[in-house]
Amino acid sequence: MKPLSTFAALSLGLALCSQGLAAQTAPAEGEVTIIGRVADRCLFTVPSKVIDLGELSLPGTDGSAGRLDASKVNGASETLEGWCNGTAATMTVEALPIANVSFTATPPSGFDRVVNYTATATANAVAGSDTSVTSGAGSAVAVGMFTGPIPVALSAASSPGSGILVAGDYQGLVRVTLAPNVSFGQPE
Repeated sequence: MKPLSTFAALSLGLALCSQGLAAQTAPAEGEVTIIGRVADRCLFTVPSKVIDLGELSLPGTDGSAGRLDASKVNGASETLEGWCNGTAATMTVEALPIANVSFTATPPSGFDRVVNYTATATANAVAGSDTSVTSGAGSAVAVGMFTGPIPVALSAASSPGSGILVAGDYQGLVRVTLAPNVSFGQPE
């Protein structure tokens, strides 16, 4: 009986071994998940330009001489470049008056030291604007995801009293702000 039990044991061992081999031939799979993020942001690639208006007052000897030559301001423009990579991006424009930086006192009657205007910036075919008459930026406009030029144009120039402009150096500023509006919890 010994040979029969040896044969049975050997058969049982072979059966178990073949089951183990069959289990080893099936593929085993594991997974590595890859995650990342891109912060929602905006950037100016050309962040500043200068508009040189030259002589701001009218020439001549008549009653208009020395007063604002609005044609020097109206239509003047420069182009910034920038982009936003999120769909909720907005843009605001803030126009600060063109003011005499050499003469900062209140001018006498009949004279002005400030030139007001409207500034309009366009990004992604959407225009935002502001007037220098009121402080603070104009209303935000939705520009979404874009890359490219942001033209800034001046219009509607005037001086507060339509007076003679005080001699000196004048300086103004148009501030264009691109805001992504979404941070996804990312550090800035």
